[in-house]
Amino acid sequence: MAANWKMNTLPGGAGALVEEYGDEMLCGNPELVVCPPFTHLAALGLTLGAAGCLGAQNCSEHLSGAFTSEISAAMLRDLGCRYVILGHSECRLRNPMESLRIPEKIAQALAHGLTPIYCCGEDLPIRQSGAELDFIARQLADDLPPELKLNSHKLVIAYEPVWAIGTGKHASPEMAQQMHVFIRSRLKDMMGIEAERTRILYGGSVQADNAAGFASQTDIDGVLVGGASLKPADFRAIFGAFAAKGQ
Repeated sequence: MAANWKMNTLPGGAGALVEEYGDEMLCGNPELVVCPPFTHLAALGLTLGAAGCLGAQNCSEHLSGAFTSEISAAMLRDLGCRYVILGHSECRLRNPMESLRIPEKIAQALAHGLTPIYCCGEDLPIRQSGAELDFIARQLADDLPPELKLNSHKLVIAYEPVWAIGTGKHASPEMAQQMHVFIRSRLKDMMGIEAERTRILYGGSVQADNAAGFASQTDIDGVLVGGASLKPADFRAIFGAFAAKGQ
């Protein structure tokens, strides 16, 4: 369970929002990762403590230097982050060069003890043309660096169809299941049997009323949740659907 708060909430309200999630989520199974804006990380790390996992929403491909406005993987690790979202479609759409930076970002994250939550997914014209599998295969080949061959168990992949993010639309559980099976197959071709240990999440308008359908699919290991993670009651319902899956 990864909560992507995007650019929402103020730093002063972050702790209260997490507390509304409740102890069952913070200490339970499935694992919860909270990914707030950068400004919230230091304080929220203290709130979460050992009970929860802190994640960031991006990082630089550089270690340090004259890169105004950038934040390095080393800085995130020093703040207590254990995860970082990389390749989110919103970042790719805002910056046409973002996709070219992803392999180095993943390498930096791994080098500093962060688990990348790597996002991939197609837009609506590609889905409508029936080319989504070819597109995802090419995206994986372009984005995943050689370092991952020995570290694929340290990677989390989030399949997020671009046409389903923040739109209220979502892939059907069966569509998501098909893509998750395909992604794992491609990973095994690229990285060997270790790819069996890679967790693959679904992200794309996951809500309280559709979470059970995704949880029922064998190859959906969890979810990357955007807007619903800002609504504690809804997020608890999504968590409950995946908690039941593990019982």
